[in-house]
Amino acid sequence: MKITLDRRPLHEIDTDVLVVFELEGKPLEITALQEFRDAGEITGKSGELTLLHRVPGFAAKRVLVAGAGKPEKFDAAVLRGLAGVVVRHLKTRAAGSVAFAIEPAAGLVMAVAEGALLGDFELDHFKSDRSGSKNIETVVLAVGAEGQPLEAALERGVVLGEASNFARQVANEPPNVQNPMRLAEHARTMATAAGLGCEVLDQKKMEELGMGALLGVAMGSDAPPALIILRYQPAVKGKSSAHLGLVGKGVTFDTGGISIKPAENMDKMKYDMCGGAAVLGAMQAIARLKPPIAVTALIPAVENMPGSRAQRPGDIVKTLSGKTVEVLNTDAEGRLILCDAITYAKQLGCTHLVDAATLTGAIAVALGVLYTGAFSNDSGMLDRVLHAAREEGEKLWHMPVDEEYREMMKSAFADIANISGGRYGGASTAAAFLKEFADPTPWVHLDIAGTAWVEEPKPHLAKGPTAVGLRTFVHLAEHWRD
Repeated sequence: MKITLDRRPLHEIDTDVLVVFELEGKPLEITALQEFRDAGEITGKSGELTLLHRVPGFAAKRVLVAGAGKPEKFDAAVLRGLAGVVVRHLKTRAAGSVAFAIEPAAGLVMAVAEGALLGDFELDHFKSDRSGSKNIETVVLAVGAEGQPLEAALERGVVLGEASNFARQVANEPPNVQNPMRLAEHARTMATAAGLGCEVLDQKKMEELGMGALLGVAMGSDAPPALIILRYQPAVKGKSSAHLGLVGKGVTFDTGGISIKPAENMDKMKYDMCGGAAVLGAMQAIARLKPPIAVTALIPAVENMPGSRAQRPGDIVKTLSGKTVEVLNTDAEGRLILCDAITYAKQLGCTHLVDAATLTGAIAVALGVLYTGAFSNDSGMLDRVLHAAREEGEKLWHMPVDEEYREMMKSAFADIANISGGRYGGASTAAAFLKEFADPTPWVHLDIAGTAWVEEPKPHLAKGPTAVGLRTFVHLAEHWRD
């Protein structure tokens, strides 16, 4: 999809479909639409789509009136979703070219560009017959003759849309294709194209370093583990002393290990590296947008399998930090690979940390599929991340990680257990485990288990991975202030 700006008057734009957005109670000044309002076909309600043919006075073949909802609830995040809805609707209606009429504002330009790319993307690359897959070739953002320069806003929207789709495609690869080394190859290819530094630690190197928690999870699989490290350095050094570390869980398939999961829905467990994929996509965008802060990404990648050499409940592993962990449940593996990656990020000089992980089913029980759980050991760092998420339209909810949750992780035989002794507060006890290794570095943990995947196609998005967290990471880096 090619997206460009157009400053010609709306009636002169020759396109298959011209899209206009109408808010409830604020009708557009287009005379030809009044009869449809009078008939109740155009109300402005959110998601309402009315396709009109050969509207008098317009060069466009068709005009689509898209309801944008109540004015007080309308913002860039709403518009991004609506752009996706429109694109997915028009893909099935022989629309090779589409023009969106929008106000000449940077936030709106970014939203439509990104939303159009997200809506156009289909996760069908493993289908042998893709003849039914239709894409819109060109999109024009009709912003009027006057107004601020908007090229940078358009570029940012395209960058975020393309990065998100890259992350979604990587996250959707089936487990017979995707393994830790395949994920590492995706990272190398992207890093080379984007101009990022890339290093991959193999099993031997991790053994030398003493990453016993990460390696313990990998023991049951024939696929060797990898710790993927991506580095971005701003062109002008010295503007900020901060060094942001992004850590993404990269379990390419999770059977649960010896503590094996039920067969129902186990096919979805290819999604257990969505945090890692979001970090990969964020680094692609960061490389193109060039924020003023150094960013290092770490993606611990393993496959959790119940092989003959697999880790057992009751094993005790020594982490990179030197602390020991009693493994009471091998299906609580994400925290084991993350704790070594977090420790290594600190050793690499990261001064602030954010991790993203499909970590617990408990967070989905608590928050459903609308909000990501956010846990932190530092109020200032938490405020930075929450602000970035609000600005980008990603929903986070602050969750507790009090010292009492750490008390629930006590072990009689090691420094800490990998699960608590009770059934309650699972998301917070998991976060408390990670906090043990993040302290005292300012850190935020995002539990994306409920938000990383959509179970059914949405009007604005195909079924599958969402790349949640990516926009927040990029905004955090772009707007960092010491």
